[in-house]
Amino acid sequence: MKALTWQGKRKVSVENVPDPVIQAPTDAIVRITSSAICGSDLHLYEVLGPFMDKDDVLGHEPMGIVEEVGSQVTNLSPGDRVVIPFNISCGHCWMCERGLQSQCETNQVREQGSGTTLFGFSRLYGSIPGGQAEYLRVPNADYGPIKVPHTGQDEQWLYLSDILPTAWQGVQYAQVPEGGSLAVLGLGPVGQFAARIGKHLGYRVIGVDPVAERRGMAERHGIETADQDEHLVERLRLATDGRGPDAVLDAVGMEAHGSPVAGVAHAAVGLLPDAIGRLAMKTAGADRLNALQTAIEAVRRGGTISLSGVYGGMADPMPMLTLFDKQIALHMGQCNVKHWIDDLMPLVDDPSDPLGTLDLATHQVPLDRAPEMYETFQKKQDGCIKVVLKPELSTNATGGTEGTTTRFPADTGSHEVDGDR
Repeated sequence: MKALTWQGKRKVSVENVPDPVIQAPTDAIVRITSSAICGSDLHLYEVLGPFMDKDDVLGHEPMGIVEEVGSQVTNLSPGDRVVIPFNISCGHCWMCERGLQSQCETNQVREQGSGTTLFGFSRLYGSIPGGQAEYLRVPNADYGPIKVPHTGQDEQWLYLSDILPTAWQGVQYAQVPEGGSLAVLGLGPVGQFAARIGKHLGYRVIGVDPVAERRGMAERHGIETADQDEHLVERLRLATDGRGPDAVLDAVGMEAHGSPVAGVAHAAVGLLPDAIGRLAMKTAGADRLNALQTAIEAVRRGGTISLSGVYGGMADPMPMLTLFDKQIALHMGQCNVKHWIDDLMPLVDDPSDPLGTLDLATHQVPLDRAPEMYETFQKKQDGCIKVVLKPELSTNATGGTEGTTTRFPADTGSHEVDGDR
């Protein structure tokens, strides 16, 4: 089959790899119809290279049609349409029973000290082949896959794999009081959904992003927006009775611009031999903390910061005095996808599309074009906010696509890279 593989820092390619097969009685094989590129994939493309191996298959936001099931899978049948959560969980361990599926004890990557295994996400999370491919082996298919109707385009359901429950969890973790205010830093895909969810729940939401197209998308859904500049914190306070928002959701994470020192550290780690680079990331890694520092400064005293953006450093300097003095609560963690599906399914299934699932993807392309789209997404070119790969589409002789519509906003300028989700 064809699959997108990691070949080195900022280098991915579509290669022919062995077809997946049933390896355990709880496995399933799914033919992928859509698989999105996530902001977290850019961490593998750039920062977390020391934990990657050549030819690793990428991707953790897939959906498709069940082709084959193992002997112990009784909840699925060939022909079912399913969304695959990015974390692999068993559903019956101590953690899963408490709604902490991202910490599943059956699948924890203990040799790395990590939580449960993730599709397509490096040695840190088990090196499980991912879903930016024509087919995917799904472990624990007796619990994980989410069955969806054979109605509506894939994008109505696809984001249940990661970014929609991640955004929902981020807003829940923000603990916004009834009728309160929520600032969302970063209007990438998770930030877009977090802002829409906050508004849906009745909060005042202010979305922050330096990129005009992203602010424009949020504004289409009734979200107040603000540019990211040196006066941002002051403007957020002025907009909230001088106190600051009740909660701030950081949907940016480790690659936020604004920290040259951390940027140099990331580049230096990437030049080390893999074994040494892994050790450096796990013991001395430093993140670019501009977004988190902004959140700490902006949130009101006694407020909450919710982290949905991914951080990977182990030696990050934290302003503990400020956190303690302002009595700030921090809530964070890998999304427990299955925990939130019952809350989200009625909204996704609603014909009125209250969360705007059909207004997120800006690029829908064949799998063959994945390498160029990784670069486009990272550089924020071509108005790129969300890319959906379609393995069953073909690329014609002129480089275009057959059987799809690709939407390109007017502003095609390049912007400085943010690692937002």
